[in-house]
Order: sequence, then C-alpha cells, then structure tokens
Amino acid sequence: MSTDREQMEFDVVIVGAGPSGLAAAIRLKQLAPDIGVCVVEKGAEVGAHILSGAVIEPRALDELLPDWRQDSPPLTTQAGEDRFLLLTETRAITLPTPPQMHNHGNYIGSLGNLCRWLAERAEALGVEIYPGFAAAEILEEDGRVVGIATGDMGIGRDGAPTAHHQPGMELRATYTIFAEGCRGSLTKRLFERFDLRQTCDPQTYAIGIKELWEIPAAQHTPGLIVHTIGWPVDSTTYGGSWLYHWGDNLVSYGYVVGLDYKNPWLSPFDEMQRLKAHPAMRPHFEGGRRISYGARALSEGGLQSVPKLTFPGGCLVGDTAGFLNVAKIKGTHTAMKSGMLAAEAVAEALEAGRAPEPAGYTEKLQASWLWAELQSVRNIRPGFAKWGMWGGLLNAAVDTYLFRGKAPWTLRHTHPDNESLTKAADAAQIAYPKPDGKLTFDKLSSVFISNTNHAEDQPAHLRLRDPSRAIDINWAQYRSPETRYCPAGVYEIVGADTGAPALQINAQNCVHCKTCDIKDPTQNIDWVTPEGGGGPVYPGGM
Repeated sequence: MSTDREQMEFDVVIVGAGPSGLAAAIRLKQLAPDIGVCVVEKGAEVGAHILSGAVIEPRALDELLPDWRQDSPPLTTQAGEDRFLLLTETRAITLPTPPQMHNHGNYIGSLGNLCRWLAERAEALGVEIYPGFAAAEILEEDGRVVGIATGDMGIGRDGAPTAHHQPGMELRATYTIFAEGCRGSLTKRLFERFDLRQTCDPQTYAIGIKELWEIPAAQHTPGLIVHTIGWPVDSTTYGGSWLYHWGDNLVSYGYVVGLDYKNPWLSPFDEMQRLKAHPAMRPHFEGGRRISYGARALSEGGLQSVPKLTFPGGCLVGDTAGFLNVAKIKGTHTAMKSGMLAAEAVAEALEAGRAPEPAGYTEKLQASWLWAELQSVRNIRPGFAKWGMWGGLLNAAVDTYLFRGKAPWTLRHTHPDNESLTKAADAAQIAYPKPDGKLTFDKLSSVFISNTNHAEDQPAHLRLRDPSRAIDINWAQYRSPETRYCPAGVYEIVGADTGAPALQINAQNCVHCKTCDIKDPTQNIDWVTPEGGGGPVYPGGM
C-alpha cells in the first residue's frame, strides 16, 4: 500500500458508473444539491465496460428523470413484436410469450450509451466522475468503511514501481455505495469482512456473451425481439439466446448459459457460435457483418440470494447485490431503482448525522415495487436448476398462471455454481464445428473487436491462490474447464502433448466477465482490478 497517496473528501463515494451507481448519484444531488458526490469508474470512459442486451424497461428512468424523453435520450427504438422460440437442432417451435417477457412500452438500445447519457446528467448536477480509476482497496477505520483507494498506476509485472509510477488516491467519504456490477472484487471482500451472506442462499450466476451485428436494411425489422431456449444445450443446462433489431440496421445477439452447468467439456462461447447456424437464426445475420463482441457474468439468484445490503459506512446496489429479474431478462430498471432508494437512505442518514450505516435502505427496498417484482418471480430460476428445462417450464407456468407469483413456498439455491461440475471422465465430450469466419468465429478474433487492452508490464490481475491446483485438480479431474468457460482465451494448457501440462494465463485477453472467479471448481482464481482503464472498450452500440 502506498503511503504518499493524495486524499480527497466527499460526503458520498460511489464505486461504479453503471446504471445503479449513476442513478444513485443523480438522486443524491436531486435530494441534497450541496453534498459532495464522487463516482469512480474502472473503465477508460463511462460505458466502456457496460454490456447488456438491452431491452430497457423505463419505469425507474421515469421516476428519476420524468422528462427524459425530451432530453435527447439514446433510447429511440421502441420494442415491437415478441417471439419466444423453443429450438430443436433443426426446428423452431413458437411458444406463448410469458407475461414477464412482454415488452410493450420498453425500448431497445445500448446500455453503455444510456450510462454515458446519465453521466452527463449527473455531472450537470455537480457529481464528480473519474473514469479510468479502478477502486482497488477498501478504506476502513474503527470497523467502518470510510471510502476507497484507487490502484497505483505504473506498477511493473514484478510488483515494483516503474519510472511511470503514480500512487493511487484515497477517496474518503461518510458513506460509500458499491455499484460494481456482478461479482464485484471489492464487494467480494465486503461479503467476507462483514459476513453479509450469512442468512441468504448462495448466489447463482450465468455468463452472457454478446455480438453486435450490422445487417442489410432489407432484413432489418426495428423493434423485433426474439428469445430462444432449448438447443444447442441439453435439457439439463440452463441456457437461451436473445436477438434484438434496433437502431440503424443493428442486431444485438447474445447467448446466456447458467454457470451451474455440469459438463466440464461445455464451452458457452462455442454454443453461442453454433446457435447462429440454426435455420431460425441464420437469416438474421446473412449479408451482415459482426462489429463488436463482449461477455459478462450475471447474478441470477434473485431474492433468495440477496445479501445483507448495508454495513458500517455503506451499502450495495444493482447487480453487485443481485437485483436482476431473470424471468424478465432485465436488470437495468431494478438496478436504477436500488440506486435511487440507496440515495434516499444515504441522504436521510447524512441529514440526521453520521449514523453507522444507511439503515433505512433495506426497509425502503422491501416496501418498493422492486422487491415485489423479485418476490413474484423468485421460484422461476431455481425451478430450472432443480428440474431442468422441461420441469422448469412447467414450474414457471404453474407459478405464473396458477399462483400469479404468490406460491406458498420458496425454492432454494442449495450450492454455489463452482460445485456443480462432474468429472471429465464421467461427462460426454462435445464436438464443436470449426468457425467459418463469416457467421461463426474463434475467441481471439472476437477479443480483437472488443477493443480489449491491458498495459503489458503490470501485475497479472488473474491470480491463483494455489498454482498447483491448476494441474493437480483442474487438469487431472476436469481437463481444465477454464480453457472452455472463459470466452476470451485467457486460460491455455501448454505442454500436454509432451506429458507436462502447464497452465498459461493470457491476462491481456481478459474482457472482465468474472466467469473464472465464479466457476473455478476450488475457487482458486481471484479476479482483481487491473490498472485503471484496462480491459474492453465497448463502442456505443454495445
């Protein structure tokens, strides 16, 4: 830790310039214009690390900025036709669209662009936003969080300062709001430090992999929304795709695989690629060109997996707390609402004096539409985990249509995702087709168009707690599943053909999806923040 760091004092520091963090910042300034609010963002610019489908429900945006439609918003494509397809290898069967997935009144757009737009509104209110600075350390005094420190710049691979070294800054605050998104690195430490997960179920996650395509105008149907389940994964694996037509001849395409999958030979990236060749999917891409790529983990546990949200000196908001509505396949509106409610609780706590924590936040959440919404869909995702696709669909239908989200029971998440893999010798290997470079692609060409970059001479931000486990356990028992679940080719086994396998970590490729931190069988991989500004730089369309 540096001893000569500059210090800056604020009333509130917010970690992360995603929708929850920016909504919190705006709401704070609306309620208390004179307080000092700072947002620190690890991406090179606001929106650089933001990845989503995205169909955005405007409910929270309407509450936060009622006149947003008259303020040059980036959301211009209104949702149109909904299609919900069950795929076999050669067929597509149209199913009734579940009521949670009806999108009338919603918008298709770029969540990254929405965050850039929100950042401008926040700055106009006096919020200070610092992109390119990664929050790397939690500051604590007398058992209370008192802010964060950003990472040092110019640290060499050997851990020693280089000629370009600049110490990080301490951003101190009465309250710190953590809005890091799924599997936040500092949030993970908070869980342990304050035992925030003691009374909730384990979190369950998914990986979402996305491509942005530009297609001929004649094939473009603005507002078209397609979701699929079924093939290419088997009926025991939770997976499905989205495909949205929006903007100027753009198609947002992505595939989600639940990280509780069992087969260590499964590759979410390759499942996503071969799905594009399905007869129901191929026509959406023909004649088009792929222009961007990215991946991100999602928190899917719902209400059962929400941790204790407050601790001395701060609170958790957005997907770092787990407010995604899996049944809706949406989390932006819930993330923003949680940020707004946290802001209200923090503003009240500041006005009342330096209370230990913004205790009113949890009560506000439990009285809000956000909590009621998650309560109504709490049994959907664990139903698929318990009974597979067919039982999950039946459970969802019963829960939705018969009980209307008010079943007199709650299904539980019983174990973390890293415990679900079977041994490689007991699982069926999967033969994936080779990419053709036109419709389907490999990982390295995909990473190239994510604009991912990390300074080469810096400590690796992917760390093994015990390097021997990479071969003694991961290779020996599971044939190194990290080489398949990583969507960016970060993990590679070299020397296997000579009988001396070794794990090579290509950290330069990392798109910050956090899947390795989640799925590693023995939780041996720690994802920590790289030097600020490193990672992908997603363009406006993502």
